Amino acid sequence: MPSTDHPEGPRRLRLWPPARWLRAAFAFALVFGCALLGASAGELSPPPPPPSPPPPAAGVEAGPEPEATPVAPDSPRASMRSFVELCRAGDYAEAARYLDVPPRASGAELAQKLKAVLDRHLWLEVETLSPNPQGDTQDNLGAGVEQLGKIPTRTGSQPVRLVRRTTPDGVRWIFSRATVERVDEWYARLEDRWLRDHLPPALLRPGPRELLWWQWLALPVLALAGWLVGAVVSYLVRAALRRVIARTESTLDDVLLGGARGPFTFAAALLVITAALPWLGLYLPAEEFLGQVLRAGVFVAVFWFALRAIDAFGGRLLAAPATRDNPAARSLVPLMGRIAKVSIVIIGVIAVLSELGYPVASLIAGLGIGGVALALAAQKTVENLFGSVAIGIDRPFQVGDFVKVDALLGTVESIGLRSTRIRTLDRTIVTIPNGKLADLHIESFTARDRIRLACLLGIERDTSPEQLRAIVEECERALREHPKIWPEDVVVRFIGVGPSSLDVEVVAWFQTTDFAEFRDIRQAMLITFLQTIDMAGSKLAYPTQTLHVGPRGEERPQPEGAAAGGSANGRRAPRRAPSAEAPPSR
Repeated sequence: MPSTDHPEGPRRLRLWPPARWLRAAFAFALVFGCALLGASAGELSPPPPPPSPPPPAAGVEAGPEPEATPVAPDSPRASMRSFVELCRAGDYAEAARYLDVPPRASGAELAQKLKAVLDRHLWLEVETLSPNPQGDTQDNLGAGVEQLGKIPTRTGSQPVRLVRRTTPDGVRWIFSRATVERVDEWYARLEDRWLRDHLPPALLRPGPRELLWWQWLALPVLALAGWLVGAVVSYLVRAALRRVIARTESTLDDVLLGGARGPFTFAAALLVITAALPWLGLYLPAEEFLGQVLRAGVFVAVFWFALRAIDAFGGRLLAAPATRDNPAARSLVPLMGRIAKVSIVIIGVIAVLSELGYPVASLIAGLGIGGVALALAAQKTVENLFGSVAIGIDRPFQVGDFVKVDALLGTVESIGLRSTRIRTLDRTIVTIPNGKLADLHIESFTARDRIRLACLLGIERDTSPEQLRAIVEECERALREHPKIWPEDVVVRFIGVGPSSLDVEVVAWFQTTDFAEFRDIRQAMLITFLQTIDMAGSKLAYPTQTLHVGPRGEERPQPEGAAAGGSANGRRAPRRAPSAEAPPSR
């Protein structure tokens, strides 16, 4: 029995919830809506201007620009333009005046069939026909004959020709008798002939983008059928991929496969619709238009999957131990994910609009100018944002660390996207922008692996060498016997004779990162040092100074190593106590 705890749920084909159907319908509506807007814009926009002639070669004087050739009312272009307009309006009886109709034949019916054949096999580009009354005289067909193209048949291809005739309405170009006599044969081989014979005439008229109205009505049905078939195909493909990725240890591929459900189904639906389009019997412009729409849909599927991939990678980063223990990184990952999503959406919209034929050059230029203006306006914000990125990547401190930033001592309380807040020893909050903080000197006391004890013991100058040696040895032994001492570097040495004392330097490291615990260790060791000095029969020296009065009343300061309490004639200076190098209390 298949497991039900898979990221996609039970391994069985399930109906989608309404939310998924709404997202799918929105994707289709987005693509086709943009396409329809492009269709209406294309119909309302004026025709493009004719291409400008190439510049003259170097050294050749430019002559006068050639004027556009006027279209004669009795030219092939004028006749076919009238024929196409009448057919599009559904006035086939009037359009039959441009056919050489055989006796006892229905001219309106032949005009309708001929227009259907030309639209399917030989799309008539009216502007490419000759505007001259005599037509193209260099096509080797003789005077008064114009060939539009050829219709493919089982035995080869047959020409479609116009001939110049004089009618009761004047001289015009009409389809030749040989062409009109083949219309029934050509029409009988059309794939959608049955629909054309049974649908109402209103549905057979062309709509936007040369799609017949019945084809516009068939597109939503085709899209729904394609989506259902695509859902089945996507399920089968994902089931096969699930068997492959089940053998991997990583869970990222499982999350990616779960997020790819919608994009896979959408892409499969597009493939099904592409395979079914030939059944609609589309005209050439309609086929090109729907090809653009389907290619734009492929872009939608790709960028949809990219958005799902960003969510998958973002979730993976948030679950990583390095990110889970770093509050700045936890707030940075969603922000970078949103920035990546916005970038993907912008690129996707530009790609879809470009595929649908919209001019995106001006849009890209506008985005560039807007980006420069935004960068100038948000310079400090961007600087602080990149500063937070640098702090998140480098991680010089974390929330709760006791740090020294230049001359500021305090505990880090929060690391935001714009600034970092530090609580000082006076219990005030100092806010430092991250852009500035990334350039400052930062010293973290929490990051140290051990704490140093450093002090200077000033002993009386009348202490004997034996007493001094005993004091040094006992102090070093007391340090090395401590359970928290770092034994590789313990320094207790007599370093010199001071003005009023014999100086003994004490330097040692204790293996603790808790400053409160270090305070207790430091207090215990200093008391031990005092007891050691007292047991050796010596004392700490008092800095003293003796004044001698000369015969002329001059005073000369002369230091003397007196015992504790100084001389009767001297002046007692403040006592110097041992000290330890450590940060102030928090």
